[in-house]
Amino acid sequence: MAHHLPKNQLLSPKRFLQRLKAEKNPLSALALLIDSPSRSRSPDVFHHVLRRLVDSRLAAHVDRVVQLIRAQDCKCPEDVALTVIKGYAKNAMPEEALDVFRNMGEIFGCEPGIRSYNSLLNAFIESNQWDRAESFFAYFKTAGLAPNLQTYNVLIKISCKKRHFEKAKELLEWMWDNDLKPNLYSYGTVLNALAKTGDLLGAYELFDEMYERGVMPDVTSYNILIDGFFRKRDYVKASEVWERLVKSPSVYPNVVTYNVMINGLCKCGKFSEILEVWKRMKGNKREMDLFTYSNVIHAFCESGNVDAAERVYKEMAASGLSPDVVVYNTMLNGFCRAGKVVESFELWKVMEKEGCHNIRSYNTFIMGLLENGKVDEAILMWEQLHSSGCHADSTTFGVMVKGMCKNGYLSKAIRFLKGAEDERADLDNSAYSSMVNGLCKEGRLDEAVSFLGRMGKRGHKLDPHVCNPLIDGFVHNGKFQDAIHLLKVMNSTSCPQTLVTYNILIKGLCKAEQFGKAYDVVKEMLEKGWQPDMITYSLLMDGLCKGKKVDMSLELWRLVLAKGLKPDITMHNIIIHGLCSAGRVDAALQLFSKMREQNCSPNLSYNKTSNLIYHCIISRKCR
Repeated sequence: MAHHLPKNQLLSPKRFLQRLKAEKNPLSALALLIDSPSRSRSPDVFHHVLRRLVDSRLAAHVDRVVQLIRAQDCKCPEDVALTVIKGYAKNAMPEEALDVFRNMGEIFGCEPGIRSYNSLLNAFIESNQWDRAESFFAYFKTAGLAPNLQTYNVLIKISCKKRHFEKAKELLEWMWDNDLKPNLYSYGTVLNALAKTGDLLGAYELFDEMYERGVMPDVTSYNILIDGFFRKRDYVKASEVWERLVKSPSVYPNVVTYNVMINGLCKCGKFSEILEVWKRMKGNKREMDLFTYSNVIHAFCESGNVDAAERVYKEMAASGLSPDVVVYNTMLNGFCRAGKVVESFELWKVMEKEGCHNIRSYNTFIMGLLENGKVDEAILMWEQLHSSGCHADSTTFGVMVKGMCKNGYLSKAIRFLKGAEDERADLDNSAYSSMVNGLCKEGRLDEAVSFLGRMGKRGHKLDPHVCNPLIDGFVHNGKFQDAIHLLKVMNSTSCPQTLVTYNILIKGLCKAEQFGKAYDVVKEMLEKGWQPDMITYSLLMDGLCKGKKVDMSLELWRLVLAKGLKPDITMHNIIIHGLCSAGRVDAALQLFSKMREQNCSPNLSYNKTSNLIYHCIISRKCR
C-alpha cells in the first residue's frame, strides 16, 4: 500500500526521488507520484517511475505518467521518451509508441533523434509489423537521419524474423564494407535465429566467421550452439563447441552452459560424460540452481546409479534448495527402477508431508510398485489417489492394467478395466493394448477380440499397439487366416501397420513353412513402401533354412549384401547353421572365417554355431 505524502508537505525533487526509491511496489510509487505536488517532480523523478513500470510489465500505467509530464509541461531529455517507446515496444504496443514518437516535442519538449527512430523501428518488429518497419526505415532519409549500427542491427532482426537469413548475412557483409563494424549483438541475432530454425551448420559457420572478423563470441553464443546441436542429437558437434569453450582464455561456462550440457548429454545417453561435467562444475565452484540438480539427478537415475542420484539429492537439500515435484518424481522413479521399494515409501512420506506430489507422482509410484511385483501396495496407492483429491488420468489406468496383467492378475485387470469403462473414465489405447496383450499371452483370443469391439464402441481407433499383440496371438496359435484378416481390417480402418506388424506375420508363416503366404506378406509390405530391415531378412532366411530351402536363403543373403546392409551375428548364425544342416560345410566354413575377419561380435548362438561346424567336420572325416 502506498504511503501518501502528508498534505502541505513539500519535498525537493532530490528528496522525493529518494522516497520513491525506498518504495518497493511500483504501483505504490506511481500513486506517490500522482499525489505529489508538481514542484516535487523532475525529469529524473518521472524517469525513475517510468523505468519501474516498464521493467515490471506494467506498461498499461505508463500513459498516466506521460499525461502528468504533458500537463506539467516538464522538459525532459530524449532518454525519458526513449524509456516510454521501448516500454511500449517490449509490450507489443506499437500504436502507443508511434503516438509518443510523433508528439515528443509537445510531451517531452525534445525532438526524436536516431535512438528514438531505432526504438520505434524495433517496436514495429516486436509486433511482427515487418512491412511497416521497412517503410519507416525508408523515412529515415526523408528525415535527414543517417542510420547507425543500432539501426542496422534492427534491420538484421527484421530479416531474421522473416527468415530471410541470406539477406541478414548480406547486411552483415555490407556493414563491414561500409565501416559499420557489426558487433556481438549483430552476429548473435543471426546466430540465434539460424539455430532456432535448425540450421546448425550455418550457425556454426557464422560462429567461425565471428572469430575471423575479431568479434569474440560470448558465453551465450556458445550456449546457443551447444543446445542446438544437442537438440539435433549431434553429440560430436556439441562436444566440439564445448571443448572450444573450456579452452577459451576469455570466455567461461556459466550455469546455463552446464545445464545445457548435462541435459543434452542425458538425452544422448552419455552418462559418464555427465559425471565429468558435474565434477568440473563443482571444481569451478559454479553456483547450481534447481534445474542443474534436477538434470544431474535425472541423469544418474537414467544410468541406473540411484545411489549417486541420492547423494546429489541430499547435497541439494543441504545447499538450501527445496526439491520440486519434478525432482521428487525423478528420485521416486529411480528408487523403483532400482528395486528400492522401502526407500521409495520413505520418500513418498516426505512428499506427502511437503504436499509436493501430483498425478504423475502417483503414476510413477504405482508403476514402480507393479514393476516390483507389489500389486497389493499398488492397489492401496490407487485407492489413496482417489481420497487425495487427485484425478486419475489415462496413464494411470494404462499403468494399472499393464501391471496387473504382467503380474498374472488377469481377471482382476479385466474387472478393473470394465469398471473404468462403466464409470466413463479417461481411457486411451494403452490400457486396451495391455489388456489384449495379456489375454493373448494366456491364449484367450476370443476375449482379446471382444476388447477390440469394446474399444470401437467407446470411439477409440485401432492402432498398432493394440493390433500387433493380437496378430502375434493369432500366429502363435496357428490362426493365420485370422491374423491376415486383422491385417486387412487395419488397412480398411486406416490403422497404420508397422514393420513390427509384418515381421510378426512373416515369422509365424515361415515357422509354419507357409512360405507362399510369407512372400505375399513381404510383397504387400513392399507395395506399402516399407523396406525390410535386418529382422525381416533374418526371419525369412531362418524360415527358408528350416524348410530346407538353403539356396533361396543364400539368394536373400546376397540381396542383403547387394543393398549395402551389414549382416549381424544373428543373420550369420542362421545362414551358417542352414549350410551345415544341408551338409555344405565348406561354404559354412568360408562364411564363418569371413565373419571373424569382419569382427562380427559373437553371442551364445555363435558358440553353438562353432560347435555345429566342428561336429560337421568330424562327422565328414569319420565318413
